Amino acid sequence: MTELKSNSSTSAVAPADDEDEISLLDLLQVVADNLRLLVLAPLVAGVLALGYSFTIAPTYTASVRFLPPQQQQSAAASMLASLGALGGLAGAASGLKSPSDQYLAFIKSRSVQDALIERFKLGERYESKFREDARKALEGRARASAGAKDGLITVEVDDKDPKFAAELANAHVDELQKLLARLAVTEAQQRRVFFEKQLANARDNLTRADLALKSSGVNSSALKASPQAAVEGLARLKAGITAQEIKLASMRGYLSENAPDFKQAQTELAALRSQLSRAEKEEPAAGPGQSDYVAKYRDYKYYETLFELFAKQYEIARVDESREGAVIQVLDAAQAPDHKSKPKKALIAMVTTLAVGFLILLLVFVRQALRSAGRDQASAEKLQKLKASLGRAVGAGRS
Repeated sequence: MTELKSNSSTSAVAPADDEDEISLLDLLQVVADNLRLLVLAPLVAGVLALGYSFTIAPTYTASVRFLPPQQQQSAAASMLASLGALGGLAGAASGLKSPSDQYLAFIKSRSVQDALIERFKLGERYESKFREDARKALEGRARASAGAKDGLITVEVDDKDPKFAAELANAHVDELQKLLARLAVTEAQQRRVFFEKQLANARDNLTRADLALKSSGVNSSALKASPQAAVEGLARLKAGITAQEIKLASMRGYLSENAPDFKQAQTELAALRSQLSRAEKEEPAAGPGQSDYVAKYRDYKYYETLFELFAKQYEIARVDESREGAVIQVLDAAQAPDHKSKPKKALIAMVTTLAVGFLILLLVFVRQALRSAGRDQASAEKLQKLKASLGRAVGAGRS
C-alpha cells in the first residue's frame, strides 16, 4: 500500500513539473517567434525619439552659490549682563536652529518672486496672464537648496538663453539682499528694533514729564526740600522695576516659569519692589505745593532714567548691527553656461527603447494567451462571456 501511495504521489508531481517546463518553453518559443518584432520595434522607437530630441530647444542651467549671513554672538552680551534689568532682552532674539532654512524661505517668498517678475518682465517671457501663473512658472525654473554640511545655498535657474539664466540666478541674491535690508534678521537687528521702539516711547514720556515739571513752578519750600537726593533714588527704583518687568515679559517667550533664570528674575523684581515700598514709607511728608513739585520731579527722573538705559542699549545694538550686517557673501557667481543641461538625448532614446520593448513584449504574451485560450473549449466560453459582458457595459454606458 505504501509503495502504491508513493508511486501515485510521484506520478502526481511529475505532470506539474512537466507543465511548468512546457510553460517556460512555450514562453521562450513565443519570444523566439516574435524576436524580430521585439528587437526592431524598440530600436526604431528609440531612433525616432532620438531624432525628436534634436527638435527640442536646449535648456541651460546657471547656478550661484553664496554664504548666508551668519548670526554671531554680539559684543553686547557682556555689557547687557552688567545692567541686570535689561540683560535678558537679547535672549529672545537668539539665533535660529537652522538659519539656512530661513533664507531658503526668503528666496521663495512672494516679495522676492514679485521683484524678479517686475525686474525681468517674466509675465511676458513666460506668457503668463496672471501674476500667480508667473510665480508658478518661476518656481518651475528656479530651484534653491542648502548644503547639509557646508551651509552654502545654491540657486539654479533654467532657461533657453544661457545669459538670461545667469542674470536671473544672480538677481536672486540681489533681491534677497534688498529684502534682508528691510527685515530684522540677526540678533543685533532684533535688539535694535526693540530698543528703538522703547526709546521712542521713553522720549515721548520724558518730554511730557519735563513740560509738567516746568509748569508746576518752583517755590522756596520746594527748593528747601532738595528733592534731588530723595526723589532720584525712588525714580531709579521705579525705572529698575519697569525694566525688570520688561525683562520678565521677554523671557516668557523662550523660557518656562520653572527655569532658574526666570525664577531669579522674579526674585530680583520682588526685591526691587520691596526696596521701593520701604523708600516710599521713609519719605517725609510734604506740603501741598511741595508735594506737587516733588511728584512731578520724581516722574521726570523716572523717565529720564529709562531714556538713558534704552538710549545706551540702542547705541550698542546699532554698533553690533553695523559690525555684523546681513551681508551675503557670494562664493560662485552665476555665469552663462557653455553646455546645455536639457534635453538629454541619449537618456531619452534609451528610456524610449526600453519602454517600447517592454510594452511590445507584454502585448505579444497577451496575444499568445488569447490564442491559447481560443483553442480550449472552457477558456473559449469564458472569453465569449467576457466579451458579452464588456459589450453590455459599453452599450449601457452609451445609452
